[in-house]
This record gives sequence, C-alpha cells and structure tokens, in this order.
Amino acid sequence: MRDVFDYFLPRYNFSECHTITIQGQPSDILDAIADYQVQDDPLIRSVISLRELPGRLLKHLSAPPLDLDDFTLLARTEHTLAYGLAGAFWRADYGLCSLPSPDAFRATKQGDICKLVLGFTVAPISKSRCRLITKTRVLCLSDKARRYFTPYWFLIRPVSGLLRRRMLWNIRRVIEQN
Repeated sequence: MRDVFDYFLPRYNFSECHTITIQGQPSDILDAIADYQVQDDPLIRSVISLRELPGRLLKHLSAPPLDLDDFTLLARTEHTLAYGLAGAFWRADYGLCSLPSPDAFRATKQGDICKLVLGFTVAPISKSRCRLITKTRVLCLSDKARRYFTPYWFLIRPVSGLLRRRMLWNIRRVIEQN
C-alpha cells in the first residue's frame, strides 16, 4: 500500500507533524499506540474535559470523553498505524459521523464536515532506535465546513500540538520502561 496518508486523504487543508526518537522495536511501538488511552494522561484528560465542558453544560454532549476508540482504524502495516474521524469538530458534540470501516471513510466525500487522518509512522534508525512520527491531516469537505473549522483550528492548534507531543512522550516512556 502506498503512503496511508495519500491513500486515505491525498488532499487536505490543514496538517501538523511531530516526531520523537524511541529506544524500541517498531512492532512494540505500534502496539503501545494501539493500546494508548488519552484519558490515562491527567493533562490530556483535563484539556479534553475543558474542551467538552460547554457541550456537557448545555447537555449537547453526554458520551464519554473523546478518545482513540472514537476513531476508525484505517490501516496497520509493519511501520504505520492510521485512524480516521469525520465530523463537525467545531461543534460542542464534535458532530461525529459514523464511519464503520476504512471504505466508509474513503467514500465520505460531501457534507458540511471535515475528515481527519491521525497517523503514526515508525522509522527505524538503528537496530534498537526508531523515530516515531505522528501526522494529522484535515480536509474540509465544503466551503461552509472550512469557514467554521478554520478559526477552530487556529484556536486548538497550539493545544493539539502539545497534546500530540505529550502522547509521544507517554508512548516513549511506556516502551523504554519495559
């Protein structure tokens, strides 16, 4: 399979990328990502709770806090793990769309929503060290979605970057402590 990002979201309006070096094997790193629960990190849990507070106060949001379980697993290869999500992310309840499969993710091509791919690539740099790269791409499927998502992106982007780096640090800690 070609690059999972290009396969699932070849065009995009917004992106971010973060990297970290980890002492470990690719399969162990990918397993740690697959098992990762963002709610296990107090800072990430607090930020997500703060983000979701208006929706909970207005009773627009009653589901458990957003976590990787809400994403659709798009692909797992020897060195890559990718998840997808679609919705009106600027809304208090995220406006999530049901995407039961990778094919459903690819088939979603219209509506006033965004599609997001969150991916992780493990690049070996020696026998015992790897570079873990996380990328996020977002495509707005309509002009209306882009108008709503753009200010939301610029508001959350710094915090999103912090949370993504924090996730990488947590994964490195898990791998290097084992």
